[in-house]
Amino acid sequence: MMNSDSKIAIIGAGPSGITALKNLSTNGFNVTCFEMNDQIGGNWVYQDKTGHSSIFKTTHIISSKEFSQYSDFTMPDDFPDYPSGSQLLSYFNSYVDKFDLRKHIKFSTQVRKAVPSHDKWKIYFDESCEEFDYLIIANGHHWSPRIPTFEGDFNGELMHSHQFKNNDYFKDKSVLVVGGGNSACDIAVEVSRVAKKTSISMRRGYHFIPKFIMGMPSDVFYSKTLWIPQKIRLFLQKLALRFIQGKYEDYGLQKPDHDILQTHATINSELLYFIKHGKIKPQKNIRKFSNNSVEFEDGSIDNFDIVLFATGYKIKFPFFDEADINYEKNEIDLYNFCFHPKYKNLMFVGLLQPLGCIWPISDLQSQQIVKYLSNEWKLPANLEKAVYDQQNNMPYEFINTPRHKLEVDFHDFVKHLKNELS
Repeated sequence: MMNSDSKIAIIGAGPSGITALKNLSTNGFNVTCFEMNDQIGGNWVYQDKTGHSSIFKTTHIISSKEFSQYSDFTMPDDFPDYPSGSQLLSYFNSYVDKFDLRKHIKFSTQVRKAVPSHDKWKIYFDESCEEFDYLIIANGHHWSPRIPTFEGDFNGELMHSHQFKNNDYFKDKSVLVVGGGNSACDIAVEVSRVAKKTSISMRRGYHFIPKFIMGMPSDVFYSKTLWIPQKIRLFLQKLALRFIQGKYEDYGLQKPDHDILQTHATINSELLYFIKHGKIKPQKNIRKFSNNSVEFEDGSIDNFDIVLFATGYKIKFPFFDEADINYEKNEIDLYNFCFHPKYKNLMFVGLLQPLGCIWPISDLQSQQIVKYLSNEWKLPANLEKAVYDQQNNMPYEFINTPRHKLEVDFHDFVKHLKNELS
């Protein structure tokens, strides 16, 4: 168990990594964080170069600042309801400075390999190796693109949202964006401002939630309805969206075949507006490629210069041997999406997809790690059963896709973690 000489390694200094570092360092643990880039922030560090996984230039967060804060560090009062990427990066840097975390971070240091060895972890770098008693993984899961395959070959340019930084490159081009999630819709809107033609292809119908309802951020509005029984609440939400938006079929979109919170929420107030203004054309799922043309499942055909896939990411940890740790199929066997069933000295922070913001949950996961290492909280005796029960008793029956195996309801999961911490 933990002793005064125990060493803890954290991989990643993004929003999840820095809150893990803060909670451990301020509670007296000997912790070192390894960050491959030269600054903190992870995906929230905007860079024009395509090799770095980052937000794009005009990104604003899709959860409100009220529900996107660390538990003991609020955002500035002058931040808008939905802060920009640069404002969030400033917030993360202020958090790091307030708790004097930089002295614990080794920048420009990439972990090449992490190997379990006699109840410890050997961490290998380019030219050295160091041994740690505990290992915490917080390097995120939005960096290894997931790209679907279709019949035929496309002679134009294939891209992934991972490569999208701004809309300059798409000026006067014919562009097809593939996907219906937040990135796909945001990119389609941004591209349509400068492109000659923009279409968006979705394999199914989606619910689109506006950023503001009755003048409030949509998640703030939703939080005020939690007292209503779930079935009634969902019915009222769908009814409200119908009054605001009408039928999705009237926009040329497909009717959703699932309930409003059975998928990760797409928070967007502009897509429907741009569709109705003729700037974006909805298309069905792709059937096949041929030269520069794309045939869709309804038989329609159109030509494009660029097809950009906004189709999510694989979960990859290149520093692990896949025989030890492999979550590429999103089969997560972690209690609270954090504690590993085999390696009791291995934890993950932020490896989940909430209906809301990740890092407030990462903060709570990190607080639980502190209690675990301090022997103030214990894992369930039957960990395998606890993981099964947890993942099969979500408040919503999420649709069966790889992405939604990581899905949790923000409010429900926060309540669960707080109950375990109390």
